[in-house]
Amino acid sequence: MIKFFDYSIEYKKIEKEILKSIKKVLDSGILILGDELEKLENNIASFIGQKFAIGVNSGTDALTLGLRAFGFLQNSEVITVSNTTVPTIAAVRNAGLTPVFIDINPDTFQIDETKIIEKINNNTKAIVVVHLYGYPAAIDKIIQICKKYKLKLVEDCAQAFGSKYNNKYLGSFGDISCFSFYPTKNLSAYGDAGMCLTSNTEYYNNLKLLRFYGYKENKPISYIEGFNSRLDEIQAAILNVKLKYFDNYIFEKKRIANIYFENIENAKIVLPPKIEDVILHLFVIRTKYRDELIKYLYNKGIETKIHYPMPVHLMPAYSFLNYKQGSLPKTEFISKQILSLPFYYGLSKTNQKTIIYALNNF
Repeated sequence: MIKFFDYSIEYKKIEKEILKSIKKVLDSGILILGDELEKLENNIASFIGQKFAIGVNSGTDALTLGLRAFGFLQNSEVITVSNTTVPTIAAVRNAGLTPVFIDINPDTFQIDETKIIEKINNNTKAIVVVHLYGYPAAIDKIIQICKKYKLKLVEDCAQAFGSKYNNKYLGSFGDISCFSFYPTKNLSAYGDAGMCLTSNTEYYNNLKLLRFYGYKENKPISYIEGFNSRLDEIQAAILNVKLKYFDNYIFEKKRIANIYFENIENAKIVLPPKIEDVILHLFVIRTKYRDELIKYLYNKGIETKIHYPMPVHLMPAYSFLNYKQGSLPKTEFISKQILSLPFYYGLSKTNQKTIIYALNNF
């Protein structure tokens, strides 16, 4: 079976350095909020182009704390998409806010910026832009909307580390931007890890309080209601090692993507957009014959995944938001067609050739 994802190929190449970095942390006696995290925060902030970075437990926590850092009133509205993973919406709800869903542009998978203004009212406080699969939303137009209506901009960059828009890294545009370093991500830990970035000193200070029970300078006195959400030293050390090799990683992912783009030729399959500055997190095709294709590929020894099989607005957990089938027709339409192919560092040319041959003969 050709696996959908396999981190072990990358790990084996840097195993000695990873284990050395872990041993260094364990020998130091400092496992939480130490030098490795501070180094990582400085490295990521510098890489993306924001002044400050705050390491947290996960990408979900990054969004939750990021939204909490603004100090919005409970049940304020946040405009976002349903064409995303559940954690985006879970974070909005964890922050005590209400998501308002906008349909997408099915050609780009991103929020349809032309439909945002009609959903803005006096209770709207922010837009959470999800750069799904690594593709950028029309961020310049969304920034103009935020300025005009005095809204905060949050970038969900969980799948977009390394991608650019107008020659600037995604994550450098928002009032707060949020990243996940989950093991499948472009820059990945070997467990949960996340980060918030901002250039606003007030938000930075709020985020530092929020991630550690509202404590200042690690003294056990809460100044605001906070959380336990800290990126630990071992995962920070791992990420510091992997960040050094990130250029090699994205070169390889671009190479694999280009082979798919150049060699998949089947009228039943729609390829995703090819954009020069995008570092894809997932390679997502579309087909009207998805169920048949999944079974066909599985029988050929090829594992695939669906990201994501049901839009969040139709999930039972969020029925209280009162969205119905047909509320977001384009989102619902593509959810029935999308299919993610194996796409990771170390995917062999032989295995990729097998995948392409199978797709072309479907």
